[in-house]
Amino acid sequence: MKSSGSDLLYTKNLSKFFDGLKALNGVNINVKESNITLIIGPNGSGKTTFINTVSGFYKADEGHVYFEGVEITNKPPHEIYQNGIVRTFQIPQPLKKLTVLENLLIANYNPGEGVFNSLTPSWKKVEDEMVNKAFDVLEFLRIDHLWDNYAYQLSGGQLKLLEVGRAMMTNAKLIIMDEPVAGVNPVLAESILDRITELKKMGYTFLIVEHRLDLVLPYVDYIYVMASGQVIAQGVEEEIMNNKEVIEVYLGDTYRESECRV
Repeated sequence: MKSSGSDLLYTKNLSKFFDGLKALNGVNINVKESNITLIIGPNGSGKTTFINTVSGFYKADEGHVYFEGVEITNKPPHEIYQNGIVRTFQIPQPLKKLTVLENLLIANYNPGEGVFNSLTPSWKKVEDEMVNKAFDVLEFLRIDHLWDNYAYQLSGGQLKLLEVGRAMMTNAKLIIMDEPVAGVNPVLAESILDRITELKKMGYTFLIVEHRLDLVLPYVDYIYVMASGQVIAQGVEEEIMNNKEVIEVYLGDTYRESECRV
């Protein structure tokens, strides 16, 4: 795949320190609109620190984050969420004692109802529209048969799909996902990635951190490789898989020979 489109999110020399150590050291990453951008690298390379800093869970010590051309550096997570950036986690974090449908409904941003609106039939119309939207999302994700199950009853892969659904309910412009297919069986992992690809065609943009390259590589448009808090390589799949530094610090000759013959 070729990367295309304008930059939806980009960072300039983004840095984050922990006890004097640079977890991020001048990171420049561009995420193009309606693309799937992948970040890979060994454990401790700064991948999760990067997405936590972009999404407001960590404060940057240096550098800048821009979304739709507007600086959002160090804004709180709720403001970044309202701007259209939704971040999911390696371990899904739904409200497990609510049903699948209820999890989607509470994800939908609602600025609140005035006293007047609460006394008129309009609130019922809004509620009906939200429920219909939630069922449309569940049908798209192919988990509509689970609508009345409690979240704690779902499998790991189904929980990942539920997190995607919660992001869809917010009309997110950028969905940041930390290992969306980690711990998921290959069949369900392919289903998750298929749904992500369909959402990309619908205009959604994804920034993904993932280790299971054998599954995710066919779906992504552009790749960044991080090590020791820095970007050491970027490009499309063929460029990354044949980059000597990437092979040395992350992939290894064994992986290259056994998994990357494409």
